[in-house]
Amino acid sequence: MTKTYEVRTYGCQMNVHDSERLSGLLETAGYAAFENPGSEESAADLVVFNTCAVRENADNKLYGNLGRIASVKAKNPGMQIAVGGCLAQKDRDTITTKAPYVDVVFGTHNIGSLPVLLERARIAEESQVEILESLEVFPSTLPTKRDSVFAAWVSISVGCNNTCTFCIVPALRGKEKDRRAGDILAEIEALVADGVVEVTLLGQNVNAYGVEFGDKQAFAKLLRACGEIEGLERVRFTSPHPKDFTDDVIHAMAETPNVMPQLHMPLQSGSDRVLKAMRRSYRQTKFLGIIDRVREAMPEAAITTDIIVGFPGETEEDFLETMAVVRLAKFTSAYTFQYSQRPGTPAADLPDQIPKAVVQERYERLTDLLDEVGTAQAQLQLGRTVELLVADHEGKKDGATRRMTGRARDNRLVHFVPGDHPVRPGDMVEVVITHAAPHHLVSDDAPLSYRRTAAGDAWETRQGRTEVGTPGAVTLGMPTLGAPAPLPPAPVCGI
Repeated sequence: MTKTYEVRTYGCQMNVHDSERLSGLLETAGYAAFENPGSEESAADLVVFNTCAVRENADNKLYGNLGRIASVKAKNPGMQIAVGGCLAQKDRDTITTKAPYVDVVFGTHNIGSLPVLLERARIAEESQVEILESLEVFPSTLPTKRDSVFAAWVSISVGCNNTCTFCIVPALRGKEKDRRAGDILAEIEALVADGVVEVTLLGQNVNAYGVEFGDKQAFAKLLRACGEIEGLERVRFTSPHPKDFTDDVIHAMAETPNVMPQLHMPLQSGSDRVLKAMRRSYRQTKFLGIIDRVREAMPEAAITTDIIVGFPGETEEDFLETMAVVRLAKFTSAYTFQYSQRPGTPAADLPDQIPKAVVQERYERLTDLLDEVGTAQAQLQLGRTVELLVADHEGKKDGATRRMTGRARDNRLVHFVPGDHPVRPGDMVEVVITHAAPHHLVSDDAPLSYRRTAAGDAWETRQGRTEVGTPGAVTLGMPTLGAPAPLPPAPVCGI
């Protein structure tokens, strides 16, 4: 009988991207997706944990989940468990000690090795641990099983050359390694031919793309080149770094019609003193200057961010500086983090760790302000006409209200009434916003227009069957959302 598998993903969009490749690899190796993923009573023949190491409770979460599934494995001797991702890269020597029933441990640089390692573990009847220190192959060149038929992640770089004191990611993902532009564009063209209309360019520090081959304008050039791909309707990217965000990128965004007016720009702190302690090589003035120039070039742009509360040594005055930047920047929404001590990071050994009660109180003030600012930004959308790419999922109340869900060009979530149109996921509609809620927008009027797309055709074709494509043929726990208009999976490694 065909063996079944499930991949349980934690953390950022890079992990989501990797999990799609893991699924593709497994299906290419003859596995089939398990019909009841996440069940504690039963499990697939293979369960893969793709882990994150950014948050303080990542270790506890993994070992808790492993402990629960161990009892299922005890009843099914042929079952296998694999652990990969950032936590596996970090805890390579301890996972099989704490959880000896784990069959395979693999790192961030060798996800393509999973099928071989599983077979080795089965034959040898002992755990296989393989952690590489450098990238074996770009994840995007591996077989893939995408969650969405019309939207795709495309990795343009992996690793990070920054040394932020709170972040463990560079130690786990390595130095930045850039992909050739020709390979990236060829993958995107193949995706478009397969029905994809939206791509998100991924990198730990996406706008530093080109550093490896010495071209500071490489990212802007890549955005413009994406604009030349016929059939590609939407281009997004995450996550950029303020220190590398240059005006040529702003111009490319504004002048390339299929690059969306959306920017996720991590702030982390509004205090220059804290930013220095974080080794974030920009200051409040530079950050706000970027926001001003983006809005000057794209007045309709939605800007989101990441903020850490309670970094060691943060004073009340430092925190109030962050609050001031939130008011000035007028973020649409934000991922907010309470600072977590991560062993192996410089910040973990800093003096003046902030008491939990103080961090919690500041965190609550920040999220209240973000809610206020984000709601005000959402209210500005009332009466506006927006184009939506219809999603293949529903909101909690969409069934009862007979609404569907889509994403606007600026990535805001919109629930809408399809009217008499035979709307399919992947199609495009234009709607007028009639209601603005803290975490979404609503259109209760029939769409002004409806456009069938190749993506909708691809979605329709996919119903009832699953395909595994091979881009190679063209060859962190989740943070708490602190403001309106929910974002997609956490930005890359939350940095």
